[in-house]
Amino acid sequence: MSASVAAPRPVTLLIGALGGEGGGVLSNWIVNAAQTSALPVQATSIPGVAQRTGATTYYVEIWPQSWGALNGRTPLLALSPAVGEVDVVAVTELLEAGRAIRSGFVTADRTLLIASTHRVYTTTEKIVMDDGRFDPAQLKRAAESSSQVPLLLNFERIAKGAEAPLNAVLLGAIAGSGRLPIPQEAFRQGIRAEGKAAEANLRGFEAGLAAVRGLAVPLAVEDGKRPDPLVNTGELLGRMVADFPAGVHEVLGHAIRRLTDFLDVAYATLFLERLEPFRHGDETLLGTVARHLALRMSYDDAIRVAQAKTRPQRLERIRAEAGAGPHDPVIVTEFLKPGLEEICDILPEPVARVLMALGRRWPRLGRMRRGMYVKSTSLWGYSQLRLLAGLRRWRRGTWRYRREQEAIAAWLRQVRAAATRDVRLGLEVAECARLIKGYGETYQRGLGNYRRIVAELIRPALADGRDPSAAAGQIAQARSAALADPEGAALGKVLAQPRGGGVPDSRPPMAAASD
Repeated sequence: MSASVAAPRPVTLLIGALGGEGGGVLSNWIVNAAQTSALPVQATSIPGVAQRTGATTYYVEIWPQSWGALNGRTPLLALSPAVGEVDVVAVTELLEAGRAIRSGFVTADRTLLIASTHRVYTTTEKIVMDDGRFDPAQLKRAAESSSQVPLLLNFERIAKGAEAPLNAVLLGAIAGSGRLPIPQEAFRQGIRAEGKAAEANLRGFEAGLAAVRGLAVPLAVEDGKRPDPLVNTGELLGRMVADFPAGVHEVLGHAIRRLTDFLDVAYATLFLERLEPFRHGDETLLGTVARHLALRMSYDDAIRVAQAKTRPQRLERIRAEAGAGPHDPVIVTEFLKPGLEEICDILPEPVARVLMALGRRWPRLGRMRRGMYVKSTSLWGYSQLRLLAGLRRWRRGTWRYRREQEAIAAWLRQVRAAATRDVRLGLEVAECARLIKGYGETYQRGLGNYRRIVAELIRPALADGRDPSAAAGQIAQARSAALADPEGAALGKVLAQPRGGGVPDSRPPMAAASD
């Protein structure tokens, strides 16, 4: 009796990409490679509704036998993926892996999951007052447990190092996995057949291929050519290592980079000095205070916005997202709508005081906002933004700077006083800094809610000697209400509750993601 032979079946591949990431081109490369190898292939796509509210998916089926071996027969290939029937899922971003897992296309008995571990944040993640980011560790755990073989690498970083598009690097990873019945040279021919930016795409392909083989990927740009704000901060880093516990070094290192870029090394030194009273206490409290202190000291203003909009890396990212070639023109138009307060924030204090007084006298002036369109890719527009970003060196003399430093000092005093009574109370007071972010109306709403919590909960808790555990629970509940409803209605209801006894800590779990 002869042994049964399993009938051949198509190899199935599902690609998930965001708008502008070249998912369609990636699909075309694979189709080209399959046709070069004389394999029957079919590809379809389902477009998403927007760049970050819905991904575009591409589905490819490849028959593993050549046309010659089929003797004139034509295999039947499906137009869409079936749950539990996908061999390879390749996605350009970590949350897209989560989408594929939730849809049932990634299975532990069959699917090779290739995913870049970097994140492109959704609109939902960005608009909440709290840290709304999905937990990347949870996404990675789901990817590892749901797939037969998880191949999780930061392909975006590899692409930047190779000065190549992300989709080309992902193609190299797909080829290197060996799951498709296509030789690697056919993939290279598929890139050449597409005809656009072949040199950069081939460079990305080789980088992805090397990465999945565990080989070192040569970078096209040497690290020394990229500006690093940590230049001349060696002494400060040495102080960090010598004076602070190892558990907070990563947070402090990020903070020093951020604050040196925001102003200068002296400002980053002030950051460490402000942490001195906390360094011998509870390490969790130290890390929490350090994280929020760095964010508060690098507040958002028009100067900071101009800094971000004129960074070379930003234009590189925009060009990559638009799929522009090396010589293709790209025009970027910025829309700015500053109000009187945002203008005063970056002015010298005496001038700002006069303008703010005029705004209070004539409310229409204070509410006036003028929309501006600035082409940051033109010489004139870029020069305007660079001039604004250059005001960074005079930031210490601005109206906003003094107010922020006074507010930060008051917050630190409250945290120290609360921690002296109870560590958890100190942590809850420190976490209230999450309410203060952004600029304009977002900043004002958050600041108003923060001040209400300080006036009605924090100051009384520090003054009347009430039970610190009950006070900590009340502060946590009020903060959660303010983050969920920035308009303040939910906070008002919480503050109206009787304050006798403890209030359970109802905080939502905070996403554990790197800065």
